[in-house]
Amino acid sequence: MTDIVSMPSRKPLLEVKNLITEFPLRTGVFRAVNDISFQIEAGKTLCVVGESGSGKSVTARSILQIVDQPGRIASGQILLNRPGEPSVDLAKLDPRSRAIRAVRGRDIAMIFQEPMSSLSPVHTVGDQITEVLRLHLKMSKAEARQEAISLLRQVEIPDPEKALDRYAFQYSGGMRQRAMIAMALACKPQLLIADEPTTALDVTTQAEILDLIARLQKSNGMAVLFITHDMGVVAQIADDVLVMHHGVVKEYGTADQIFHSPQDAYTRMLIGSVLKLEQKAEIRLARPPLDRTAEPILDIRNLSMQFGEMKALDEVSISLLPGETLGIVGESGSGKTTMGRSIMRLYDPSNGEIRYRRADGSVIDLARSSGAELKAARRELRMVFQDPFGSLNPRMTVAQVIGEPLLVNGIAKGRELDQRVCHLMEQVGLDPAGRERYPHAFSGGQRQRIGIARAVALNPRIIVADEATSALDVSVRFQVLDLLMRLQDELGLAYIFISHDIGVIRYMCDRVGVMYRGRLVEVGEAETVCNTPSHPYTQALISAIPRPDPRDRDRSRRFRYVEPGGSRNGHSAR
Repeated sequence: MTDIVSMPSRKPLLEVKNLITEFPLRTGVFRAVNDISFQIEAGKTLCVVGESGSGKSVTARSILQIVDQPGRIASGQILLNRPGEPSVDLAKLDPRSRAIRAVRGRDIAMIFQEPMSSLSPVHTVGDQITEVLRLHLKMSKAEARQEAISLLRQVEIPDPEKALDRYAFQYSGGMRQRAMIAMALACKPQLLIADEPTTALDVTTQAEILDLIARLQKSNGMAVLFITHDMGVVAQIADDVLVMHHGVVKEYGTADQIFHSPQDAYTRMLIGSVLKLEQKAEIRLARPPLDRTAEPILDIRNLSMQFGEMKALDEVSISLLPGETLGIVGESGSGKTTMGRSIMRLYDPSNGEIRYRRADGSVIDLARSSGAELKAARRELRMVFQDPFGSLNPRMTVAQVIGEPLLVNGIAKGRELDQRVCHLMEQVGLDPAGRERYPHAFSGGQRQRIGIARAVALNPRIIVADEATSALDVSVRFQVLDLLMRLQDELGLAYIFISHDIGVIRYMCDRVGVMYRGRLVEVGEAETVCNTPSHPYTQALISAIPRPDPRDRDRSRRFRYVEPGGSRNGHSAR
């Protein structure tokens, strides 16, 4: 483990020493945080990084004594060293005491991963910010309102005087996160804890939020404890990095040490997983080139989809070749998922054609198909969804989940069905011995494999994968991508791979289509679009991706995309 170097003249703002946080279970005690130590200096950023279940969030919640019941701090110290005041051991304070409540919000503030669940749905954003100001700083109602407007202006929320009186659901995801930051910074805390604050955001919005936190940190001299599983973000913002795995510290050092001379095998694996997605997959490189003269298996022509006044798809035309992986990339609201669901006929398109070439060479228009024709086509087009938990029935065993398409279509039952399920589980790298267990007994990566096994059960010809790896940890992500590519070679599949992650698109796709506000703005070879994009929106998108190298923090490459007519997206160069 790396030596911790601190300036002898000044104590760190926060010192965590041998912290243990436990959750009592029926079977004993689970140590979510097991004897960890670290420190944060004023004005510095410490990134806590690790995969799901590593104990990152429990560590952050322990600092503020907001660990979910029945969890508790079993031992250790959390020393808050305020300048000119005696040190306070937060671990010794009662979670319900006035002493810890005085620290929360005033000295240490926290922003959470999902702003919608952290903001009250029944109070305006302004009411929630003014409440913090009146509680901690004893301001009058009028003073608090003026200060709240000033805070919203600082976090770049347009028209703050009006935005103040709106509710959280009237804000976009990025705006809600900005409002959370405004609330957290209301009392000018010395330490900001940010728990995965950009995970649910688009890459361009993420870059703006990171810029915003860095700017506010600089102007307020604030320390930041930033929790994330995104090594690219860590490389761009961290002074120091703490790597956690199963509740213990694997490595602790400066960002440069962690990225350029990692000592621990787990850290090396994490960084290797990220770097792997910076290039083409080996499976892809080993394949013979696609036959570009082949008739497309799917030909989408002028596809449009209207939801009331909103045009979710606007005259989209693109084709898919047999055996090809076509990436569709874009931000939230760009129409990616609508396109995928229209192809599957989960939505009925308003206009256009979806011409599907069947195995016998006949062509049907999926946009107009119905009855037996659509049912037969649906056996050959399958979907893998983003949320591996939400898309599996929790009351069905894994054997029932995977076997259902075979049973419903009258293809197999009884012993033959069981054999088919065992074979499918082996194909996706799962042990068939677990087939009588329920989805909750599996990890996220394993659940996504179950979803893939269900999708390939009917030997389809096309699979639409909608953000199929975005909910997975980075080390699991490329395992699932490699699995999809291996199945593609074995089963002769064509993929439409919908994602907002350019790394994933670069890793496995042949071609890519870039979507912006319902339109396809660029289509080309994945290599060309990812490395030398031609459309300004794609350039803005690529420029916002955080590079996984702390020695490459050049923000001048970033810029905002300004749509002709004045609508803004992307970034200003800083």
